[in-house]
Amino acid sequence: MRQPSLFVSHGSPLLALDGGAYGGGLRRFADGLPVQPKAILAVSAHWQAHLPVRITTAETPGIIHDFSGFPADLYALDYPAPGSPKLASETALLLGAEGFNSVADPQRGLDHGVWSVLRHAFPSADIPVVQITLPVIEPVRLAVLGSVLAPLRNEGVLILGTGGLVHNLRRVRWDSAADSVEPWALEAEAWFMERIEGRRNDELFRHRELLPFSVEAAPTTEHLDPLFLALGASDEQDSLTTVFEGFQMGNLSLRSFAWM
Repeated sequence: MRQPSLFVSHGSPLLALDGGAYGGGLRRFADGLPVQPKAILAVSAHWQAHLPVRITTAETPGIIHDFSGFPADLYALDYPAPGSPKLASETALLLGAEGFNSVADPQRGLDHGVWSVLRHAFPSADIPVVQITLPVIEPVRLAVLGSVLAPLRNEGVLILGTGGLVHNLRRVRWDSAADSVEPWALEAEAWFMERIEGRRNDELFRHRELLPFSVEAAPTTEHLDPLFLALGASDEQDSLTTVFEGFQMGNLSLRSFAWM
């Protein structure tokens, strides 16, 4: 029943329309799970807020098309997954026991950082999904938050962090070839992966200090920060499994992996 802690780099919203090899990688990963999740608890770069932690509690949360300037077909997409008030309540109890206050949000829908990933991984949209805010706190505290939520994995809940390992919208190249990647982006991704694979967590927490291309890789940290929560929800007995690797638009990493 134990489920993974999963980090997905979600890239451009356009991937929701045609995921190609990326979408196929997410689907193969989900199809290959020994047991399908009973529910999914998600945190996304696109719902960042100060504490307390907000938790979606609707029976059917719906989705948010929280982007602009894209083709009309993208706005027609839906992902009608059910919510789970039960999981929302369990999440609030776990958080409260460790000093993380939370509040229910019965109105909020799933943002595109969540549903654009799940529509590839679990296209039937029949697994309950609860989303929490990404708190504006230091990486080490995000990892602590992930560790607080980790027991849910043993209850069949997949923990999903979705953002981007390298994500600089200021330097994207909309017309770039698929294999044209900025050298600094490749180097930054390699730096992160070396430390993730070696569980050199303290160095990851100090990426602003230690990574030469940290500001280029994450000009603002909301896309990187879900990594720390997913990392915190893992443990040393987990093995790291690659879900997908690649780039788009010159620097957007699509590197995705799971601790299982």
